[in-house]
Amino acid sequence: MIEYVKGVLASLTPTSATIETAGGVAYLLNITLPTYSALEGLHDTKLFVHESIREDAWVLYGFSDERERELFRSLIGVSGVGAATAVIILSSLQGDELAAVISGGDVKRLKAIKGIGAKTAERIIVDLRDKIKVSADTLFTQTPMRSDAFEEALAALLMLGFDKKHSEKALESLFSADPAIKVETAIKKALSMM
Repeated sequence: MIEYVKGVLASLTPTSATIETAGGVAYLLNITLPTYSALEGLHDTKLFVHESIREDAWVLYGFSDERERELFRSLIGVSGVGAATAVIILSSLQGDELAAVISGGDVKRLKAIKGIGAKTAERIIVDLRDKIKVSADTLFTQTPMRSDAFEEALAALLMLGFDKKHSEKALESLFSADPAIKVETAIKKALSMM
C-alpha cells in the first residue's frame, strides 16, 4: 500500500497532479481543488495517497494533508458515494467546513453540491455524524452557502489558471450584488476584475 508520494511536481491541473519520484517513476494522482490550490507554484511536493484497485483500473488519489485523505476515506465508506463523488464533495466543502455541515445535519448544504441528492446527503449525515470531528473555531466561522452557479464559475476560472483566492473574491462580490447572475456573465465580469 502506498502511504505517500514525494518528488518533483511534473504537471498540475485542477483535477490531477503528476509527481516524478527520485527513481524516475512518475505517478498520476487525482486531486481535489484544495490540494490543487496547495500545490500551485510548488516544485517539490508530497501527497498522501489513497489507492483504488479494481479489475479494470488502478487509480491513485492524492491529498495535501492527512485530514483531507481521512475525510475522503470516510465519504467513500458511505453507501452510494464513490471516489469521484467524494472528490467533488471535498472540492466544494473543505475540511472542517464539511465536518461542520455533517455534524450540523445540513442536508440542504450537501444537496447544493453537484450530483448529491437528498437521499445521499441524508445517508452521509447519518453515517458520518458521529465519526467526523469538528474544531470549535469552525462552528462559529462557517462560510456562506454558495450556489451551483458560483461553484461552476469558480471551477471555470480555476481551469483557466486563475488563483483561487482572487477568483473567489471576485465571484463573491458579483454574487452578493446579484445572486441570480448567470454563470457566463459571472465569468466574464470576474475576468475583467482580475
